[in-house]
Amino acid sequence: MKIVVLDGYTLNPGDLSWEKLEALGKLTVYDRTPIDDNDLIIKRIGDAEAVFVNKTPIRRETIESCSNLRYIGVTATGYNIVDTLAAKEKGISVTNVPSYGTMAVGQFAIALLLEICHHVGHHNESVHQGVWSSKLDYSYWDYPLIELADKTMGIIGFGRIGQQTGRIAKALGMKILAYDTNVTESGKEIADYVSLDELLSQSDVISLHCPLFPATQGIINQDTIRKMKDGVILINNSRGQLVVEQDLADALNEGKIFAAGLDVVSYEPIKQDNPLLKAKNCIMTPHISWAPIESRSRLMNTAIDNLIHFLDGNPINVVKG
Repeated sequence: MKIVVLDGYTLNPGDLSWEKLEALGKLTVYDRTPIDDNDLIIKRIGDAEAVFVNKTPIRRETIESCSNLRYIGVTATGYNIVDTLAAKEKGISVTNVPSYGTMAVGQFAIALLLEICHHVGHHNESVHQGVWSSKLDYSYWDYPLIELADKTMGIIGFGRIGQQTGRIAKALGMKILAYDTNVTESGKEIADYVSLDELLSQSDVISLHCPLFPATQGIINQDTIRKMKDGVILINNSRGQLVVEQDLADALNEGKIFAAGLDVVSYEPIKQDNPLLKAKNCIMTPHISWAPIESRSRLMNTAIDNLIHFLDGNPINVVKG
């Protein structure tokens, strides 16, 4: 079969191998495909039967133009880039990789929080710049340092990643609150489930781990921020569109929110006019929570296994249309 990878670079910039996928058919890998050039997307898929995508959209027009296509593999957990209804109408199987990055993303959420609490990067840089050697005292700090024990973390979205984040935060001595429409026994072992309003009003730290749906888009906005504690910390390494960015920037600049740690924004790569770039106490990283080689290796292997199972007539990780 003919297989096309439309945007393989972020998954595999050269430290992994496509060999396992090459064994399944004639493979073409593009590092990048412009997301707004649908004609090029259609041209690159051509008469391929299987296509893998991460951020390149597969719209109805694409599906209708690529008549040989019978499999779309999303090399990510979120699959909103694919018109799943159009795929279902054409009998095309769409799969995703639901849990490859649980450990890495949970770890990174806490890394963002700890950076806010200790500013390790800044203080390391200041030491190397000679600041410490010029001091009269044995110790100094340029930012308030924060101890997390006995503080409350509220987690919005308490699936695999939310629960992993909660486990780590609990190990740091934090109390965990969770808001999710799906209450699970594993979640109850980590957190107290509460309403969204309760979580907003009681949490010292709020961490976002929910998928992007119409109900969650812009869940952090002027109204929900108003319900938060003064001086709350916000963490988001889930989806940038969960946050109304101007509202968050305003809250940071006014001091309502003490600090934010963000690994995602609404449009990526970030635009230079994004208001969060000039907001106070806003730590930002370039969507790298998922990127340790261990999690990318799991992602690639699972994505290829999805295709193998499809070819064997026993599809797994199939998303609903």
